[in-house]
Amino acid sequence: MRASRLMAIVLLLQNRGKLSAKELAQRLEVSERTVVRDMEALSGAGIPVYAERGAQGGWRLSEGYRTQLTGMKPEELAAVIVAAHGELLSDLGIAGHFEAGVQKLIAASPAEASLSAAAARQKIHIDGAGWHQAAEQQPLLPAVQEAVWESRKLLLRYAREEGIAERIVHPLGLVAKRSVWYLVAETEDGLRTFRISRLLAADRLEETFERPAQFELAAFWEQSVGDFKRRLPSYPAKVLLSAEAAGRLERERYVKTISAEETGDGRLRAELEFQTLASACEIVLSFGPRMEVLEPSELRERVAAELKAAFGLYRED
Repeated sequence: MRASRLMAIVLLLQNRGKLSAKELAQRLEVSERTVVRDMEALSGAGIPVYAERGAQGGWRLSEGYRTQLTGMKPEELAAVIVAAHGELLSDLGIAGHFEAGVQKLIAASPAEASLSAAAARQKIHIDGAGWHQAAEQQPLLPAVQEAVWESRKLLLRYAREEGIAERIVHPLGLVAKRSVWYLVAETEDGLRTFRISRLLAADRLEETFERPAQFELAAFWEQSVGDFKRRLPSYPAKVLLSAEAAGRLERERYVKTISAEETGDGRLRAELEFQTLASACEIVLSFGPRMEVLEPSELRERVAAELKAAFGLYRED
């Protein structure tokens, strides 16, 4: 544990230049006295650390000192980037590179590591927020991944309403949304997103391409997600619900709570935003007597009709 903390101190000082004992203690979640003892241990091990006195003082490494990074492979760096998402390592075929990547990053030069990490972040983005979870077969992912890394053009085949389409694209990056992988590519019609599991074919071409200088993968994805959410249909409603139902409502994917206030009888009067009338009816029915629709009348009537039909199925003769 102490050895890893000492290495963390060295890397922090390399990246930050100077940090006070208080700042180091906060980052490492130890006491300032422990930081001082760690500095003595580093000095005794031959690491050139020293303290600058005064109000603006702090701990520094001697000018020019840095650890060395050698032989860092793109696959190893990519494995480290997605390490917190272990289920994705096998998808990319880089699980075996994880340990090697970690060991090399521990001894990384900040300048070299920063450049390599920045490049990798432009080509893989992990979005951990929840949508509908799905386990998908993605046999074309390795070919798409290689094209992304090598900046080689891709010939894609995919199904559209009017039939099978083919298109040559510039594969700019991969995005993982839980277990679903997407390709972000530049096309003749602008930037487009392709769900990899729905591709029929992905052939790497020999021709390479230049990445757009101002393109940021994470920023593009966040904007795309925001645009998608704004295009979703909206169906507002007002309901009465129990406190128990309110807690469960927070975990529902397809309904948003706009406002809620207590009614004085242990229930809440809430303004909700569903996606459609049908979706709203299904969700309300799933809450049983713990949720009552107040408005709109068409939703209330539809829920009542569904309950009446269900009662007809189960009542005794």
